[in-house]
Amino acid sequence: MAEDEERETRIEHPNRKKASSKITRLIVVVLLLASAVLLAIISWGGWETLEGAKPLQIAYILFYLVMAFFVLRWSRGVLPLTSAMAIIMLIFAAVSTPQWFDRDADGFTDPALPSALLGTITAIIVPVQALLIAFAMRGFQQAWNVEVERYSDGTTNAAAVAARG
Repeated sequence: MAEDEERETRIEHPNRKKASSKITRLIVVVLLLASAVLLAIISWGGWETLEGAKPLQIAYILFYLVMAFFVLRWSRGVLPLTSAMAIIMLIFAAVSTPQWFDRDADGFTDPALPSALLGTITAIIVPVQALLIAFAMRGFQQAWNVEVERYSDGTTNAAAVAARG
């Protein structure tokens, strides 16, 4: 027992070393940043015509940026929350896409960007959110949080427990 305490212990995360985990993390971060940029473009381009959704738009942009930061730090716990928020955004985008195209007629206030462009960008958000949901859940399944204690002599905690018997 005293021998275990004298050895230097390192914590390793073996699932974070896998190429699939690194690619999944990269894709999730890129999708989060793309979502934030698309929402920022829609917010800026349609600011004059957005009714009551301005605080929600800003909150979503900030949320996606914060989640990207946490995913970069290998925080597995934010992935289900990210998926849940992406589901809500997917629904909002799917419902609002036709509304942007309907505004491309006489009698409506013209936004800073053309309504057809804002409708197209809103339509692009739908598949981006679907991909974000899929990859975030894939990242959650990869168990980024698994830790293994490795001692300075190369053995692991599991080997030490098995040796004690």
